[in-house]
Amino acid sequence: MSTERLTQLEEKLAYQEHSIAELNDVIYRQQQELDALKEHQQELAERIRSLQESGPDTQQDEAPPHY
Repeated sequence: MSTERLTQLEEKLAYQEHSIAELNDVIYRQQQELDALKEHQQELAERIRSLQESGPDTQQDEAPPHY
C-alpha cells in the first residue's frame, strides 16, 4: 500500500471520527430535550388530572352579580 493511499485512508478515518462525534453530540442534546419535554408533559398531565378531580369551577358557572 502506498503512503499516499495510506494518508487518504487516515484522512477519511479522521473525518468519519469527527462526524460521528458531532452526531453523538446532536443525539445527546436531543435526548436531553426529549427528557425535559417528557417531564413537562407529565407535570401538565398531573395538573389536568388534579383539576378534573377537584370538580367544575362553580365561580365560572354562576352568572355575574350585575345580572
